[in-house]
Amino acid sequence: MEIVLKYFPDLTEDQIAKFSKLQELYQDWNLKINVVSRKDIDELYLRHVLHSLGIAKVMQFEPGSAVMDVGTGGGFPGIPLAILFPETNFHLVDSIGKKIKVVNEVKEGLGLENVKTTHGRVEEVKETYDFIVSRAVAQMETFHRWVKNKVQKKQNHALKNGILYLKGGDLTEELAKFPSATIYDLPNFFDEDFFETKKVVHLPIKYKG
Repeated sequence: MEIVLKYFPDLTEDQIAKFSKLQELYQDWNLKINVVSRKDIDELYLRHVLHSLGIAKVMQFEPGSAVMDVGTGGGFPGIPLAILFPETNFHLVDSIGKKIKVVNEVKEGLGLENVKTTHGRVEEVKETYDFIVSRAVAQMETFHRWVKNKVQKKQNHALKNGILYLKGGDLTEELAKFPSATIYDLPNFFDEDFFETKKVVHLPIKYKG
């Protein structure tokens, strides 16, 4: 938990309490339904929570805005972002039922009222959002195809509506077809070696009415 406070020192007492509870909740649920590897559970705050919050170093979501987390798995990056931005609405989607079950239990355990979940494929989601977030669930070309019709027309942020994607490694080839993408290197924000090759990619998407 200290590692979160190192980079986000202005958390409220309520946010600190919620972040502190994550370890216990995930350890408990992971014993019943394995969604996070054992090593990752031991380093939950570094590998999952802080990694998810890398998006918050690039984007401060406005109150009332809508964000969809596609392929949320055990709830990352959606759950940590929902704690950090309590007035932003998060929709966490995953096609694997047991993962959404864990997300729902964590959501209930934390009392997160700004999170809703869907067990299903993103293509079936009808709503539109300011931003679509995810942690490397597919190549950008595939991911873009899944979500390109899910972006709202109205702009509420300094960055244009679109995708905020947590990715690692050399993305030159993968992003060759997306000249409007901007890469933010997480080592610019976090000191730990884990982030050495980690990035946030912002890809604006034009609204298609």
